[in-house]
Amino acid sequence: MSLDLEVQKEAAKIGMTATLGATVVTSMFMKNKIAKKVHIGAGVAFCGFALWHHMLYQPTKKTQVKTQTAEN
Repeated sequence: MSLDLEVQKEAAKIGMTATLGATVVTSMFMKNKIAKKVHIGAGVAFCGFALWHHMLYQPTKKTQVKTQTAEN
């Protein structure tokens, strides 16, 4: 099942928003072991979503067919 590019872009943005929010909220509770692990995991997930988001906006590569011109 292939998702539309616009749906993928929206999912990446939502993922970035959610993980950034979790990172910010858990940053206030860094003395708690569980919060610290969630903070690190959310930060890593944010990086993954940011990379995915970046890759979705790259232009698609088009293959060029070289044609030889007849020289007279």
